[in-house]
Amino acid sequence: MPRQILKMFLYILKNNENKYYIGITKLLPKVRLLRHNKGDVSSTKFGRPWKIVHIEEFKDYKSARDREKQIKSWHGGATLKRFLGKSAGSSNGRTAAFEAVDLGSNPSPADLPRNRKFGGVK
Repeated sequence: MPRQILKMFLYILKNNENKYYIGITKLLPKVRLLRHNKGDVSSTKFGRPWKIVHIEEFKDYKSARDREKQIKSWHGGATLKRFLGKSAGSSNGRTAAFEAVDLGSNPSPADLPRNRKFGGVK
């Protein structure tokens, strides 16, 4: 009998308090999400409800675990938010989900109002 290929998934969850959870599973991510939202997972039972914001599929445990370690090394900061923004289709991570008010481009310094007062004696 041929050996069955084990698929692994890396998933990122987000809750209503903008907290993230990064994990790997051999279950389908939606099945794993149900366990998180039922309170069966001790590390996420107090942040419910959770929703899936990112999924990656891997051919083996080691690949999934290496990727999980890489993403967790970002410590949930700007790198993680940029990554999630890009995975959601944003060009630079400035999406409404990350408290952006205006998704337009930033003005150049030449367009900013200038304060022409210089220090010195009045």
